[in-house]
Amino acid sequence: MKILHTADIHLREYQDERWQALEELIKIGNGDEVNILVICGDLFDKDVDAERLRPQIREIFSDAAFKILIIPGNHDIDSYKTGMYFGDNVSVLGTVPYECDSVRIIGIPFEAIHGEELLRKIRAVSHRLTSDKTSILLCHGELLDAFFSRTDFGREGEGRYMPFKLSYFERLEVEYVLAGHFHSKFDVWRLENGGYFVYPGSPVSITRAETGQRKANLFEVGGPPSQVALDTFHFHEVSIELNPFKDENPVQLVQKHISKLHPKATAILTVSGYVNGERLKMTEADIVAQIKEIVKGKCADEHYEFKDISRILENDLFKSFTNEAVESGRTEEDIKQLRNITISAMMQAGL
Repeated sequence: MKILHTADIHLREYQDERWQALEELIKIGNGDEVNILVICGDLFDKDVDAERLRPQIREIFSDAAFKILIIPGNHDIDSYKTGMYFGDNVSVLGTVPYECDSVRIIGIPFEAIHGEELLRKIRAVSHRLTSDKTSILLCHGELLDAFFSRTDFGREGEGRYMPFKLSYFERLEVEYVLAGHFHSKFDVWRLENGGYFVYPGSPVSITRAETGQRKANLFEVGGPPSQVALDTFHFHEVSIELNPFKDENPVQLVQKHISKLHPKATAILTVSGYVNGERLKMTEADIVAQIKEIVKGKCADEHYEFKDISRILENDLFKSFTNEAVESGRTEEDIKQLRNITISAMMQAGL
């Protein structure tokens, strides 16, 4: 049996970038002949979005040649009231198991609980897990065993959302814990019993903290989790450090990096380091203006942190110091660091 696992799509508008991510997941599911798509919370950004988009959701889910299982997350906790129809092949999963062939899947929908109360809730499903079937838990919350910054969960602020530990799943006959809520990237932990805990990351960039091509978890039951790359909108960090000692044009260098962007990527550009404006016959303003023309419409943020140090490079004291560093037989990296330290010191001294 093949399962496709995602979470945190945060749908808001019909046919926007997030909607296109859902279409991409349906396309992959059909193309790879998956049996089940699981969406582990926050399919919708808000409950009002679920109400408004439900007719279109029914339509797109009807194109799926597989079963779709959904659990509520903290953003769409009230979006799945009893009796609501999302499609013939869609089930909103709670602790009543979904069974198919040799697989049993149980949902632990998001609730504003933690600690002993949450541990008891997880342990309460243990009697529904049996050794004669592969058991899978779906949940939405924060794994406390790993260090995350608050930005890894989107725009959630400082609150905690159903925080749990891997130890909560000890002694459960469960092979996979498929989770949602962690946006930044695909990540996997091993359970004590040899099973897997998996965050797939958001399938589309929700905030600028989600950088890089997005992923989903596509795996055969009995095998390890596996990343599948998605052709969806995402932010991509492009960081360029200019070196005044190399024969390179900074504008052409930026052009080279931008030309390699994924077609659905938007860059977060940072240009740092130093330039020799005299040799380039360009001022800082000239360089920035030309780069801005190249990256127009391709960047979400632009940070220009480089400095023109042509005066310092022609300083006799600087030349003498760098020549001594080269003749001493130091590594290229050591020389680079010494040059940067010297440049910084001379700039502060007003030389």
